[in-house]
Amino acid sequence: VQLQASGGGLVQPGGSLRLSCAASGFTFTSYAMGWFRQAPGKEREFVAAISCSGGGSAYPTDSVKGRFTISRDDAKNTVYLQMDSLKPEDTAVYYCAAGRGIHRNSEYIYWGQGTLVTVSS
Repeated sequence: VQLQASGGGLVQPGGSLRLSCAASGFTFTSYAMGWFRQAPGKEREFVAAISCSGGGSAYPTDSVKGRFTISRDDAKNTVYLQMDSLKPEDTAVYYCAAGRGIHRNSEYIYWGQGTLVTVSS
């Protein structure tokens, strides 16, 4: 199983980034996909999730609602996180994961290695 996250980098406040996560080694369409983040010295946050059908999504972290959008392309076994209006407090390592659902307490089973997002002027 592999989850390869990419697309992180340095961006100015107010800017945008699009993260990608390419999956392999498991049946992608059978899993919900999620994005998590962890800033230095802070606990991991559950940022966004999308159902295995793509018909449902959730943003358990209130601070990203209206700014982040999760999507998936099952033909490419890839999940995306579009991040707009970025703020310095969005700075973190972002991880993608495959799991059982889109709810806050859903179990996530497979994890990627993370990509660093830095929002700074």
